[in-house]
Amino acid sequence: MRLNKYQDSLLVLPEDDANRQLAVGFSVNLNVKENAIQVLNEVGGWSKAVDSLEKTYSHILRKYTKMRIVLLIDFDQRDDRLAYVQQRIPDELRDRVFILGVQSEPERLKASLRKGLEAIGESMADDCANDTDEIWGHVLLNHNRAELARMIRTVKPFLLE
Repeated sequence: MRLNKYQDSLLVLPEDDANRQLAVGFSVNLNVKENAIQVLNEVGGWSKAVDSLEKTYSHILRKYTKMRIVLLIDFDQRDDRLAYVQQRIPDELRDRVFILGVQSEPERLKASLRKGLEAIGESMADDCANDTDEIWGHVLLNHNRAELARMIRTVKPFLLE
């Protein structure tokens, strides 16, 4: 379903297919309002996600001020990845751009939890809707804590039931 660009909404830009599967699982959760979220096509890497934000989505976000975006990327065990990506976000958009992802890669999370990626995504949405951290508290996801809290404060009123 397409978003109404003039209403509060959330785009999810996944770096690869594994992250797209997580996002799709999140978006189909019964707690998520389907007309308030759109999972975009994967772009082929975390740096391409950042480039897409700069070249395409920053213009869209400036035009449609109720829209937000999540870059769903692999952190590849790099502690400096979040800070690097945050530096590339235009100042006027920082409150509407969120960077989340698995500390290594989604396939490791899948192996650890012994669940499919879409099922993990659905559980992530449950955590967000219910203020729990069953999935988000996992060792491969808990580095997202501050960014996730910032995002939930912003999107929960229009995205989660």
